[in-house]
Amino acid sequence: MKKVKPGQRVKARQKVKTAQRAKTTQKVKIGRRELLLRQMPKNSICAAIGVWKVGLTQRILNIVQPQKLHLIDPWLFQEEYPNRMYGGKVIQSQEDMDKIYQLVLEKTEGKNVVFHRDFSRNVVPNLEDNYLDWIYIDGNNSYEFVKQDLELCFNKVKVGGLIAGDDYNLREEESFPIRRAVNEFIGTGLVTVEAIHNNQFILKKE
Repeated sequence: MKKVKPGQRVKARQKVKTAQRAKTTQKVKIGRRELLLRQMPKNSICAAIGVWKVGLTQRILNIVQPQKLHLIDPWLFQEEYPNRMYGGKVIQSQEDMDKIYQLVLEKTEGKNVVFHRDFSRNVVPNLEDNYLDWIYIDGNNSYEFVKQDLELCFNKVKVGGLIAGDDYNLREEESFPIRRAVNEFIGTGLVTVEAIHNNQFILKKE
């Protein structure tokens, strides 16, 4: 039997602990999103900015049972963001992103889903005004992009409709970019706060 050195055992245990933490974090995030989705109107027309894998889409379809769901994501490998899932932290190439996109296509075949494989700034302006019952924002987490998505979405959501999103308390480089963008948007008086809880936010268009 091959002997295992003490250092190798430590590294193996560390890998297991890291994997377990990642699974726990993912389960917590899934739970948060499910609570939020239960507050979205059923049989609604909705959109998601930042789709990634098929999990969020399946939960929207199962919980909300929308009349139509618009999925907005470039599914583009962006090496300029090495610490994010789509830039090297999880996937390593455009080929990986293409495989993820194909899987989402396959898992949603025959559903009321419309794909927009592009950046939100190129897609959202082409949607009708006062069209969406709600939209979920989970795209680029940088302040300027969250601010842009909030502003782009406002005219596309019906009066009384909801603008929701993820990672409200995300911390990046000693700042909270999403919290800053959301709080500034609330400060305009265009929306009221329905909920900020479990790292999720829900705003209502007035």
